Amino acid sequence: MRLNKYIASAGVCSRRKADELIVNGNVKINGAVVKELGYDVKEGETVSVNGRRIEASAPKVYIALNKPEGYITSMNDEMDRATVAQLVADIPERLFPVGRLDYNTSGLLLMTNDGDLTYTLTHPKHEVYKTYVAKVKGIMSDARIGKLRRGVDIGGFVTSPAKVRVVRQMKTYAVVEIKIHEGKNRQVRKMFAAVGSRVIELKRTAIGDIRLGRLMEGHYRKLTGEEINYLKGL
Repeated sequence: MRLNKYIASAGVCSRRKADELIVNGNVKINGAVVKELGYDVKEGETVSVNGRRIEASAPKVYIALNKPEGYITSMNDEMDRATVAQLVADIPERLFPVGRLDYNTSGLLLMTNDGDLTYTLTHPKHEVYKTYVAKVKGIMSDARIGKLRRGVDIGGFVTSPAKVRVVRQMKTYAVVEIKIHEGKNRQVRKMFAAVGSRVIELKRTAIGDIRLGRLMEGHYRKLTGEEINYLKGL
């Protein structure tokens, strides 16, 4: 098994992150540092990451978390901010997030120790739609909706056409559902800003067919077998 896949299957991190660990000299085989990305782990060899021995047989865990605002999508933070790791601290396996949610964005975040699935869901070639509900200031006009549906420039990057509908229009704000398959940093906020609308609140409600539902903020649930099979089939 290739070294990066071995690390990912042990639940340490994604294959992409495993490549970084290997190049940086954080991985040892039988006590010796190995920086070869294409290295194949042979039967009987001992693999350690950051001084901790790992095995590729860790049980796979898949959860859906309702991330509150004010938490960063990371397993640790040098600035001592609240992290999503604290919300799943009672799970013995070491999980990592599938993609990211901004500090001020709440909603559905998938977490797992399945590095292969993480790689699949975060790779650009897999167009998995993410659904967000945004509360935006002012009137959400047809012209603004049309621009979002066609794609907008968010600073050197033109977004793909989005699926957009106004859920509710009030005097001073609108509630808008938007679906995108890309994952640029703060993309939804930048998209609304590009058409002259400021996001007041933002929540992710679905990733593909996996829905947040009535899951309470700060709580998590295990994915069903049907949901796991759906994700693996993408």
